Amino acid sequence: MQTGKINVQTENIFPVIKKFLYSEHDIFLRELVSNAVDATQKLKVLSTTGKADCELGDLTINIEVDKEKKEIRVIDRGIGMTKEEVEKYIAQIAFSSAEEFVQKYKGADSTNIIGHFGLGFYSAFMVSDKVEILTKSYLDNSQAVKWVCDGSPEYEMTDIDKKDRGSEIILHISDDAAEFLEESRIVSLLNKYCRFLPVPIRCGNEKHWEKPEGEEKEKEVEKPRIINNTNPLWKQSPANLKDEDYLNFYRELYPMSFEEPMFHIHLNVDYPFNLTGILYFPKVRNQFEMQKNKVQLYCNQVFITDQLEGVIPEFMMLLHGVIDSPDIPLNVSRSYLQSDANVKKISAHITKKVAEKLEEMFKNNREDFEKKWDDIKVFIQYGSITDEKFYEKASKFYLFKNIEGNILR
Repeated sequence: MQTGKINVQTENIFPVIKKFLYSEHDIFLRELVSNAVDATQKLKVLSTTGKADCELGDLTINIEVDKEKKEIRVIDRGIGMTKEEVEKYIAQIAFSSAEEFVQKYKGADSTNIIGHFGLGFYSAFMVSDKVEILTKSYLDNSQAVKWVCDGSPEYEMTDIDKKDRGSEIILHISDDAAEFLEESRIVSLLNKYCRFLPVPIRCGNEKHWEKPEGEEKEKEVEKPRIINNTNPLWKQSPANLKDEDYLNFYRELYPMSFEEPMFHIHLNVDYPFNLTGILYFPKVRNQFEMQKNKVQLYCNQVFITDQLEGVIPEFMMLLHGVIDSPDIPLNVSRSYLQSDANVKKISAHITKKVAEKLEEMFKNNREDFEKKWDDIKVFIQYGSITDEKFYEKASKFYLFKNIEGNILR
């Protein structure tokens, strides 16, 4: 058995992590699952480039909740870690393994690496009295190890027998975080933060009614509960999509919405920053129907927040949809986002694209634009009085009516 001391600047780092690092404790699940996805994506990159000679097999990430044992397990079959890597990436807080990996395999498809060990992993201590890591590297003849820490700077690491590559993170949930031992609670968090991650995520089973082949009656059967859509619409090429696809995705995002959106914008930018997304224009007939916080912000398919006041222009809050950028920091602090230079550039670009879409509709299909005017004018008016640059563009397609309701322009 090996013992050691975590390399931190202060022995009070754990209280800081537990109380102040993130605004909400449920973020721990997002961080751990993101790390598991990161490890899996790394293995895919190595396999694609011929640097990993192993069968990928089933790469599904499993989340297990054991209420009696007071445990949550996050299990992946990704790249895993050697003993030296555990010491480097876990015992040295704030070292970004993703950054080193990108440098090492520059030129490979490593742009989608989303997580990092270090502080993200240590968010587990916000809800745990003790955390264990059982891990084995994908490398041939690698020795599996178990790392254990009880929330103090002291840890233990021992060699173990583990047949399969990858990592298993075991959280021993503290009494004041017992709410996370309900599987339904974990499923709801996975649906919130991880519903569009690029690697399948399973949590327990769910019951379905289906009719077995050759039988007349349906039977209730249990199937694995897969949480996420690994290829969301905004990651796909607009050239391959139809209006029906966009409508179906809108219903996926807002299953309780009974009114269809009027039109959409598919964002796909790779310079001077990376940005993808789909924005929908809902019908907004008056100020009483305005619903904010309907735009969801993602970083490489990881949900960050839908509280975007001050991050995107005020009038943009009337839109629905998704924006996703690896240039946006994976941080839930709105004040942090508001001060980020990339966020400001992205916000300005979205405003520009929305204005261009409206102008395009005005020029190319004036008749349809006039039919939609009563539904979109509240949005355009709101934007014109709150954003000077949008006002300059909106003056090109703003419509006026006389007292009889006829359009003058």
